[in-house]
Amino acid sequence: MAGGLKAGFVRLMDYLQDPQHVARFQRLCGVRETEPRDKLRNGAPSARHGDVQNGGGDATRRRPESGRGNGAAGENGQVLDKDGVEAQESAVKPLRRNSLTGDLGQEFIIDNKFLFYLFTLGTELGNELFYISFFPFFMWNVDAYVSRRLVVVWVLVMYLGQCTKDVIRWPRPASPPVVKVEMFYNSEYSMPSTHAMSGTAIPLSLFLLTYRRWEYPMLLGLSLAISWCVLVCSSRIYMGMHSILDIIAGFLFSLLILLVFSPALEIIDTFNRTHPYAPLIIISLHVGLGLFSFTLDTWSTSRGDTAQILGSGAGIALASHINYHLGLLPDPPASVLPLQPPSFTLSLIGLCLLRFLLGVIILLATRAVMKALTIPLVCWLFGIPSNDVRKARQHMEVELPYRYIVYGTVGLNALFLVPFLFAYVGLL
Repeated sequence: MAGGLKAGFVRLMDYLQDPQHVARFQRLCGVRETEPRDKLRNGAPSARHGDVQNGGGDATRRRPESGRGNGAAGENGQVLDKDGVEAQESAVKPLRRNSLTGDLGQEFIIDNKFLFYLFTLGTELGNELFYISFFPFFMWNVDAYVSRRLVVVWVLVMYLGQCTKDVIRWPRPASPPVVKVEMFYNSEYSMPSTHAMSGTAIPLSLFLLTYRRWEYPMLLGLSLAISWCVLVCSSRIYMGMHSILDIIAGFLFSLLILLVFSPALEIIDTFNRTHPYAPLIIISLHVGLGLFSFTLDTWSTSRGDTAQILGSGAGIALASHINYHLGLLPDPPASVLPLQPPSFTLSLIGLCLLRFLLGVIILLATRAVMKALTIPLVCWLFGIPSNDVRKARQHMEVELPYRYIVYGTVGLNALFLVPFLFAYVGLL
């Protein structure tokens, strides 16, 4: 009986991990691979290789006009390439190169442009650009109380997810049959999907932390959280980065982490803000977690991303301690809860956009300056050549201090320096 259940469970896991399911989903959503050149000469249709833009970026290129460029018009007006093969529209390559090998990947065809842009948006909800925009905007314009706890959840979920990846070490879905619409994270391990984890934890935590603290319809908040989660999770299958099993495991793992740590968020936040030894413990804990986890057999973006997340979390936790003692961004008293959303006027929207634009400029400038100072300094300290920054950053001695210092400073400035400047010039 037990042996049969175990065998059935193994078969289910193998079924959910089958890359053919990913390929079917991609074809259903309008993603097709191009045929190799040797098949083209045998009459198989494919994309026009000569017109694909190396470096990606334009997934909606127009169909070439008859008689122009390197192609020629066929009998029915179709465009032929220089080998006499019919060209197809929308042949592109992934938007970003593989972070380890620099490989740009193979060409593919986009038949449904709307889904391509939709799932590109979904996958960006788990990337650095989103984090460096969303968390600060929420801090400066909505609710610093919620944002502090949300960052704690994000750090926990992403740290545990990245560590689990490096322990299990399952590869990405095989290509073929999967089309790699994204290549940047292709060198990382696959199980579980940290995009699915963050795409579950962030919207669900946002709903749990704001419901009853702010007045809004429960159905609206829950619907937005579910839609956010579904979009991020399905986008990773569309991009060819994860199997169905990776997504399910990431979703369930994220729920487990929330179940265990949500009751402790109040304790963690209060400690970070009020305990006299909080700064020392915050720095020691975040650095220690990073050193404990980095046991990669080969370099990938995983180690740097984990250090970046830990550094950002440490910087924001330190900023919350400073803010508490300076009385900056104080939490509203319990007597005024639940909070009422303000009326959306042009002046309010303009003020929020002004805070966001000025704040992001400060954060981007902070990151650029700290990066320019930190990498050469760390390379000099450890005797590592800095002429090739990309290779230098793959050394653990460079990557960890660089990520911690740069993003720790960015996190500190996001919750302390930027609000302090806003208060000084009257923007808060």
